[in-house]
Amino acid sequence: MTGSRPKTSPLDALRPAAFGADPSGERMARIRRSPNFADGVFTNPVAASIAPSGSMLKYLPTYFRKEERARRAPAGNVPVYPTALAELAAPPASGLRLTWMGHSTVLAEIDGRRVLFDPVWGQRCSPFAFVGPRRLHPAPVPLRELGRVDAVVISHDHYDHLDMPSVRALARTGTSFFVPLGIGAHLEHWGVPAEQTTELDWRESAKIAGLTLTATPARHFCGRGLRNTQHTLWASWVVAGPEHRVFHSGDTGYFPGFAEIGAEYGPFDATMIQIGAYSELWPDIHMTPDEGMRAHRDLQGGSSGAPGETLEIGDAPGGIMLPIHWGTFNLAPHPWHEPAEGTVAAAERAGATVATPRPGQPFEPASPPPVDP
Repeated sequence: MTGSRPKTSPLDALRPAAFGADPSGERMARIRRSPNFADGVFTNPVAASIAPSGSMLKYLPTYFRKEERARRAPAGNVPVYPTALAELAAPPASGLRLTWMGHSTVLAEIDGRRVLFDPVWGQRCSPFAFVGPRRLHPAPVPLRELGRVDAVVISHDHYDHLDMPSVRALARTGTSFFVPLGIGAHLEHWGVPAEQTTELDWRESAKIAGLTLTATPARHFCGRGLRNTQHTLWASWVVAGPEHRVFHSGDTGYFPGFAEIGAEYGPFDATMIQIGAYSELWPDIHMTPDEGMRAHRDLQGGSSGAPGETLEIGDAPGGIMLPIHWGTFNLAPHPWHEPAEGTVAAAERAGATVATPRPGQPFEPASPPPVDP
């Protein structure tokens, strides 16, 4: 869907291309018709505080304190998997294989098709090349050597999930993009042909190459310019093939809707769940490891207990959980390794199966790699 170009001003020439574009015209009209859009903004399924009062003033001293900064980066090199391309050349024996490229970027091979979630190959998650969070490890596979993908799925428009150079490179291959409402304006601004982009509201689906892709609710927010107008939607995603189905959380706080998603679209052979960049300063929009495990169990139809209650072994759901949104960029005050270690501990308590591969390490959920600290 395309929209008429918004009116320009002399200040537009100073706006970095990476900021993208605001929805307008027919695209904005569709946004206004969305049941998830009210009073001029997209709304969350459960009320969420996006920027608690004074949160940044509390966060900045921690961010710049020397000893705290040291904890947020690895002491040595993150061990990137060395032979990913060779292993990806052969199809998965089970029909389902996941390759975590770092942060929230995952290549999912599902029943003979390839879906790439939140591709970020840039050195910084920022609109500028000289400032912003920098990668803690190199991309394990050069994007130009990854090969054809059938679909690129974007969860929302924050810089650590929607990377302009990566999008432009992938668009040149002719692949199809599936994005939440409004994000097509960014892609169109960057030269992605309209026919390559499908925009979906929550609970809307589209089909490609035998796969069904469904945008599902998440508890987060949007924005990449100097102002946050909440005119682009955020989403989690379900991808279902003839034999397998997976879930990608995008960025989200915990909310009861995970159980509803699981009941309607699950259970899943694998879930990719955000468990990093959390803080008590923004508790509603990112999940802790315990909350991520709770979401995984909800999605699989397991009993997760009440929020804040310690997960214990019993009624462990099937399907594997892949922790995402950690280990690649410093975006929160916690130690860099804490999200993964917390998730492994939560999985042990819950009797669930978790995969913690090295960046670029392909694995099949049917035979996951052993947990390697």
